[in-house]
This record gives sequence, structure tokens and C-alpha cells, in this order.
Amino acid sequence: MHHVDKVDLELLRALCADPDSTFVGLAQTLGLSRNTVQARMSRLAESKVFLAFDRRISPAVLGYPLTAFIEVFIVQKRAAEIIAQLSTIPEVVQAHGMSGAADLLVQVACSDAEDLFRIDRTILACEGVERTETALAMGELIPFRIVPLLERGVRPRPA
Repeated sequence: MHHVDKVDLELLRALCADPDSTFVGLAQTLGLSRNTVQARMSRLAESKVFLAFDRRISPAVLGYPLTAFIEVFIVQKRAAEIIAQLSTIPEVVQAHGMSGAADLLVQVACSDAEDLFRIDRTILACEGVERTETALAMGELIPFRIVPLLERGVRPRPA
């Protein structure tokens, strides 16, 4: 794993402030050479510092105004198979493996309550899914963010 230093943090903060910025733009903003920015960005990418990139597109503009979170309880030995099946459901926009009572937390986009019911039935039909519990999101109050962590800086790793 790449060690992120102060210059990397400044570069990442500038990139968060202007995700469309070019290497030249970042270099001008930070007072660095374009070659330095390009080399650091390449190193950060190779070190998997960046998550997969997708512009955040509102599912509502595609006809899916509702967001729901479905807790999925599964037979553990079938986890890989279940995850593969879930990944074929277009309305599944994200899924996390969880500790605690539920095994998976699946975020889905749906057009209405009937659509949510259909999606939930589709998930329940996956071999190895025991049950689900569904909660409808009332609104996103704090969107995904990383800037506060960048501003805090790199935390030392426990020895």
C-alpha cells in the first residue's frame, strides 16, 4: 500500500474540489510541475488509492426516485454465488458484507413500492437467501464524502 504524504493529500483535496481538473490544472493550483502531478497521480492509481470511478448520476432521472436498503440474511457457504446473482439485478446499486445480524446490506433503486416489492422477491429467490428486511430511505442527509478525512490527514497505523 502506498504511503500518502502531505503533497499527495493536497493533490487529493484539489482533485475533490475540482474532479474535472487536468494534470496541468492541478499543477497550477498546487504550484507543482505537471510531471510531478502526473507521476504522483500514476503512483496513486497503481497503489489503488482511487476507488472505481463513476459519476454520481441520480437514479431518479432514470425513473428510480426511491432508494431502499435491504438487509439480506444468507447461508454463508453460498455467499459468492448469492453475490454473483445480486450483481445481475440492475436495480442493485451497491452491496456490502456486514458484521452483525444481517450478512449483506444491499442498496437498491426502485420506481415505486410495487417495484421495491418485485426487487425484494427477486433477491429472496436467490438460492441461499434465507430472508430480507427492507427499509425505505427517506432522503440522503450526508452524501458520500472524503474531504473531511483528507483534511484530517493520514492516521498512523497501529504497530
